[in-house]
Amino acid sequence: MSEIIVEAKDIKKTLGRGAGEVQALRGIDLSLRRGELTLLMGPSGSGKTTLLLILGCMLAPSSGTATVCGTSTSSVDTEGLAKIRRDHIGFVFQTYHLFPTLTAAQNVQLALDIRGEHGRRAAKKAREALTMVGLEQKSDTLPGELSGGEQQRVAIARAFVANPSVILADEPTAALDGENGRTIMRILADAAHDRNRAVLVVTHDPRIVPFADRILDIEDGRLVGEQRGGSEQARMPKAAAFP
Repeated sequence: MSEIIVEAKDIKKTLGRGAGEVQALRGIDLSLRRGELTLLMGPSGSGKTTLLLILGCMLAPSSGTATVCGTSTSSVDTEGLAKIRRDHIGFVFQTYHLFPTLTAAQNVQLALDIRGEHGRRAAKKAREALTMVGLEQKSDTLPGELSGGEQQRVAIARAFVANPSVILADEPTAALDGENGRTIMRILADAAHDRNRAVLVVTHDPRIVPFADRILDIEDGRLVGEQRGGSEQARMPKAAAFP
């Protein structure tokens, strides 16, 4: 069985106080393994993004433990959590989070800059990451000159460039049409199956279910179901071949 990269045990999270208090997560247990693309599906307000942020060391649970690459997040301080994120986790967001005045390659290279990698070697890695997502001809293009699907591919290249063990994606296809959404999911599936990463995609988009190896259902802060996916489409031609 594949190596467990991320593990959560009895994760609970309370948001707000007093009359506005909400139990966002109510005892979550899950694991993410190398070579597997997992979907976390549920309606708005079900706790999907809250759980993603906790697994990504961007939000602390109220109780329970999360472990990333063998390190418990409950045993480290804020600086330690930041180091785990830098060393092991790549994030993909729905709204891309690209800097409009930087080229595609410069946006990707930012992920290396914060890790202390600079100069020609970092620039080369950024361009290689763009090639991996089929955007080698767009390296010097500004985000405003790219389509939505291309901007999301730049964001994915930025998440990949430092070779993280786990990729966490929050609604990566929500703002895209069907064709672009499929391209994004093929790239993420390739990251799991051929680059041996653990990939978790938070979504409420049923169109991407065929790409999953495993599907987790969450409602009202609880995991209520799990099923194996087919992932047939995820085994289609590799992402770098797409225009």
